[in-house]
Amino acid sequence: MRFGDVDNLRDLSIRLQLSNTFYQSSGRWWFSLDDITLFYNTSEEAVFNATDVFAPASSSYRCLHVSSLHRYSGLLQPSTDRARRWSITFIDFQIQAFNVSFGKFSPASDCTTVLTPAILMGLVTSLILLLVLAYALHMVVHLKHIQHDDELKVDIYFPQSPELLEACCEDTIAEKNVI
Repeated sequence: MRFGDVDNLRDLSIRLQLSNTFYQSSGRWWFSLDDITLFYNTSEEAVFNATDVFAPASSSYRCLHVSSLHRYSGLLQPSTDRARRWSITFIDFQIQAFNVSFGKFSPASDCTTVLTPAILMGLVTSLILLLVLAYALHMVVHLKHIQHDDELKVDIYFPQSPELLEACCEDTIAEKNVI
């Protein structure tokens, strides 16, 4: 890709070197981005090795950030002294090396990692909930039965009808008068 003059750089161009490899284990052809070379000021170049930028040859590769910066996973590693002076970031990067038809990308192989912050927080929350559940089950299993002592139990009588209530109260009054 040639850009011409950009700010104080003359004749800026970017070259992507791709390779295509057949892997017996998957039985498929895979393409990979080997390196990115920046040519500027007609004779200087900065080379970045690309790591983990690959996809099946029948697919495209898509990533939100392909960068030499560590905050974006650092997929591009400077391989020359001149490249160390540069930081390069491609935003909303999509590439397809082979089998392009009708000028459109094939379905993409994304660069997302397995443990994103959202998935990691979900796992931590699940672990905390499991620990609380295990503690609650432990407490339920170790509950002790209350032993009833029938000798200490006091009989309480609740009359059901007004006649019984009057009879109950008369007996109580008579008992008090006897004492």
